[in-house]
Amino acid sequence: MILRPSLLAVARPLSTVAVAAAVRRGDLAGAEEAFASTQLKTTTTYNCLLAGYAKASGLIRLADARRLFDSIPHPDTVSYNTLLSCHFACGDIDGARRVFSTMPVKDVTSWNTMVSGLSKNGASEEAAAMFRIMPVRNAVSWNAMVAALACSGDMGAAEDLFRNAPEKTDAILWTAMVSGYMDTGNVQKAMEFFGAMPVRNLVSWNAVVAGYVKNSRADDALRVFKTMVEDSIVQPNASTLSSVLLGCSNLSALGFGRQVHQWCMKLPLSRNVTVGTSLLSMYCKCGDLNDACKVFDEMSTKDIVAWNAMISGYAQHGGGMQAIKLFEKMKDEGVVPDWITLLAVLTACIHTGLCDFGIQCFETMQEAYKIEPQIDHYSCMVDLLCRAGLLERAVNMIHSMPFEPHPSAYGTLLTACRVYKNLEFAEFAARKLIEQDPQNAGAYVQLANIYAVANKWADVSRVRRWMKDNAVVKTPGYSWMEIKGVRHEFRSNDRLHPQLGLIHDKLDRLQMLMKAMGYVPDLDFALHDVEDSLKSQMLMRHSEKLAIAFGLISTSPGMTLRIFKNLRICGDCHNAAKLISKIEDREIILRDTTRFHHFRGGHCSCGDYW
Repeated sequence: MILRPSLLAVARPLSTVAVAAAVRRGDLAGAEEAFASTQLKTTTTYNCLLAGYAKASGLIRLADARRLFDSIPHPDTVSYNTLLSCHFACGDIDGARRVFSTMPVKDVTSWNTMVSGLSKNGASEEAAAMFRIMPVRNAVSWNAMVAALACSGDMGAAEDLFRNAPEKTDAILWTAMVSGYMDTGNVQKAMEFFGAMPVRNLVSWNAVVAGYVKNSRADDALRVFKTMVEDSIVQPNASTLSSVLLGCSNLSALGFGRQVHQWCMKLPLSRNVTVGTSLLSMYCKCGDLNDACKVFDEMSTKDIVAWNAMISGYAQHGGGMQAIKLFEKMKDEGVVPDWITLLAVLTACIHTGLCDFGIQCFETMQEAYKIEPQIDHYSCMVDLLCRAGLLERAVNMIHSMPFEPHPSAYGTLLTACRVYKNLEFAEFAARKLIEQDPQNAGAYVQLANIYAVANKWADVSRVRRWMKDNAVVKTPGYSWMEIKGVRHEFRSNDRLHPQLGLIHDKLDRLQMLMKAMGYVPDLDFALHDVEDSLKSQMLMRHSEKLAIAFGLISTSPGMTLRIFKNLRICGDCHNAAKLISKIEDREIILRDTTRFHHFRGGHCSCGDYW
């Protein structure tokens, strides 16, 4: 069929529009298909597909971009600029330099792309040099350079450049300063800039919400989000919700997280894969695995991050077999595992005692998945071997690591030494931990506890003097729970909670009922050189027991209790929680620093393997 000239003019833009539309919706395969079916290609058509490759990442896509560029009959400046972006997207700085040096014409976008690309790839000094020799600058140039300095942490230079910028009404320029100060931990300065902004956009608000979460001020992040929604200042997007839901996770604020979920359901955002993943992660971290599974099952599109989050959720809640089944299902659906997937699978093995499977997974990950074991995988293996009581193999694993072991590996070994009463390895692990971080209170405390269990009170005193000489401050243990949107915190032997009398009465009654069921206090977890009767009393005032008792007297019968602790749950509290769950016919979900424990009917989901 021969197209008449009038139809040719229509066919060209329509074909280019199809390629551009596919690129905009992230459908690179669709863009390639539309491009291939276009018989009459213009330079703009080529540029649209190039832009799609620039949004992708990986050396394969860079090679595709190079081949496409080389096939353009008459590349223009946009073609060169887009190819620059392709090289930077793949971290190929040298390639970008070569393209830039051979460009026949460089416009301001070319220079801006170099400044921005160099800074994002860690070459901030070269970016600054490029900025200084730019023949012409526009607002994007100043924004890119201020952002580059802010990202590098040089806020003094960033603020100097900000003051010299010719145009001060650009929200992007101000947001770069807000984000930079948030990233360096100077929240006060960040909020001064935010308060002085002449114009704010969604990105500005997102920088504040994310910054508060990053600086452990999640309460403020949720407050800002409520202001955004209630005052209809801007419409939150997926980035906003990811930060807010992470804040809910950090606070264990399940109630607020559910409100965010309900709000999402009214918007198209509920179908966004990033929002879905953030929701299921929030539910997992706040102790509601059932709702996490519902969110995951309802997601129409699942990327590798979503699969990893769900596998990790099962792992943290003791569902090792479910995690492995989901891992197999993921592979069956053609999703290629990454290093985080394997980390989640190893974690599942750790919390379920699947030692042989975990060892097999670790030893074959390079051959089966082309994934080189990283330091986190090695640390997981140390944990796996320690929990299985294979301390000598764990020590050998530490010695065989091709890099300096992470402190968590020594911490795991130290914890296992307490369980298996191995003083030799405990002293080795504690010494290594303190060498890496002399202010690591956990190392001293764990070693002192191991000496205490062995009745070596002189060594306990020696370790405590050692802590004092090094000015090490012990992290106090505490537990907390949320009831009707209010967070209640408890410390061991708490004396501040207004309902302490009722809490103690409840614990005294529970203690009698537990003893009738065969409960004997495990005095190894009362780490003070005092009479046994006083040790028993101290155990009943541990923070997690106080939180459980408070939850029981403050909620309706049958309601699930969700309790969180900043340290590892002690063995006596673990035994007590099992019995209390049976006495009260309640499910008690308790998260400590390593996992979730689901207590039901006198049993724990960990199978006492923790």
